Amino acid sequence: MTTIERSDAPAEVAAPAPAPAKSGGFTAAAANYIDERTSISGVVKEFGRKIFPDHWSFMLGEVALYSFVIIILSGTFLTFFFQASMAEVTYNGSWAPLKGMEMSAAMDSALKISFDIRGGLLVRQIHHWAALLFIAAIGIHMLRVYFTGAFRKPRELNWVIGFTLFVLAMAEGFTGYSLPDDLLSGNGLRIIDGLIKGIPFVGTWISFLLFGGEFPGTAIIGRLYTLHILLLPALVVAFIALHLVFVVVHKHTQFAGGGRTQKNVIGYPILPVYAAKAGGFFFLVFGVVALMAAFFTINPIWNYGPYDPSPVSAGTQPDWYIGFADGALRLIPPGWEFVWLDHTWSFNIIVPVLALLVLLGLVAVYPFIEGWVTGDKREHHILDRPRNAPTRTGIGAAGVTFYAGLWAAASSDIIATHFQLSLESVTHAIQAWVILGPFLAYFVAKRVCIGLMKKDREIVLHGYESGRIVRLPGGEYIEVHEQVDDYERWKLVDYEVYEPLMLRPNSQGKITGSARLRVRLSKWFFEDRIAPASRTELEAGHGHGAAAHDEIEGPGHH
Repeated sequence: MTTIERSDAPAEVAAPAPAPAKSGGFTAAAANYIDERTSISGVVKEFGRKIFPDHWSFMLGEVALYSFVIIILSGTFLTFFFQASMAEVTYNGSWAPLKGMEMSAAMDSALKISFDIRGGLLVRQIHHWAALLFIAAIGIHMLRVYFTGAFRKPRELNWVIGFTLFVLAMAEGFTGYSLPDDLLSGNGLRIIDGLIKGIPFVGTWISFLLFGGEFPGTAIIGRLYTLHILLLPALVVAFIALHLVFVVVHKHTQFAGGGRTQKNVIGYPILPVYAAKAGGFFFLVFGVVALMAAFFTINPIWNYGPYDPSPVSAGTQPDWYIGFADGALRLIPPGWEFVWLDHTWSFNIIVPVLALLVLLGLVAVYPFIEGWVTGDKREHHILDRPRNAPTRTGIGAAGVTFYAGLWAAASSDIIATHFQLSLESVTHAIQAWVILGPFLAYFVAKRVCIGLMKKDREIVLHGYESGRIVRLPGGEYIEVHEQVDDYERWKLVDYEVYEPLMLRPNSQGKITGSARLRVRLSKWFFEDRIAPASRTELEAGHGHGAAAHDEIEGPGHH
């Protein structure tokens, strides 16, 4: 028998489940149809909960991504009008100075895009500026990742993927830069031809295969065009997708401290906040690129004219991202050639090419080198402040200085003419910079980092200078130091101190040469390290600060 109890209080009745909507519209029906067959809503829900940091430095990767989207959009427009052919034609377009001149169909179509297609010049310049921004954003993003230690376990592979993207972006930029077949791009291809022919034994055959005969050949523009619009973009898209997958899988790194609330430290979920902000940021990037394209001329091929192997234009440089390779060739002293085994060995080409390959290889595998030297096998999700890794920061400063020297050498003739200097003196100065500059940059950057670490330690223990001078009862004048808050103190002490590796025998009881090298490198990597303030030191420092406060303010003013 069921007993029914009566109560004057209103009963809590569960609301009936709403009936399925009979008409949700075509969009809802389509979404349900797709979700029932793919379960994509679960993926979107899981992905939408991912947190992305809101720090400005994390936007560098977004700038690179949005620049690539702009490249795809503008490049699609250009492909409808560009003809990748080296067939000789007579120009009869709108640019009067070149009218009636013989040139390739590629140059002819590039000029018609610039002057005869409505909006063609604007889109072409958007495409070029976006390409430069794409490579620059990747490079600066990699510097941020390097100096903050974001490449450490478990993100070593993602560093390699990002570096591969950087190399692919440079290749994509160079192939596009060479397509118009103007005098400037032709000279750049001539340099590439010389580099290839400088390879012993096989260089000449590779050049013939690439150019379709003796330079300039008949096929290079078509082959570069295929690389530029098909192979390289496909690889870039694949590596971008792989890079983003690893970002989602590994979660984003973040800086220690950073704010008074957890939200400020971590960031926002992708949906809906971050997606809305990212969409707005894309239009900002697009707008800035469009403004640059509208107001600043870039690559005016109509001033250079069509390529002709006989003249060589003075004062020409490649796009900035290839400047380091051109600069390396200019810095090699003359006379590094000799004949051996019936072949000319051009070490003025072989040496810079090998040096650049070694440099790029070291950058690609640096995370594994540092992990081997330090013996650090732990996962890292909190970023380092560059000052707290002085040796790594010094190495980065040395690398940037070396790259800057090579980059400046690509403009040695421009520097000489603008400052009325001899080309030889400019070359010798840059040679000294490339050799001695990295050592000086390493030493200065490392000492600055160590000095900043000592300053941070002093602030944690004794506070920061407030600028307030008081006179003690004994007549002594001192400056009052204010203590930092808990969040700032956490940022200043939240870093790890590593000890150099100890030399130990392996499982067979032997001490190998690689083990000795590893220990020496470990000692060098961690020398002059500064330990963060310990809990005992913090308590002692706070006690001293309280005593000083009592002496200044009098008892009872804590």
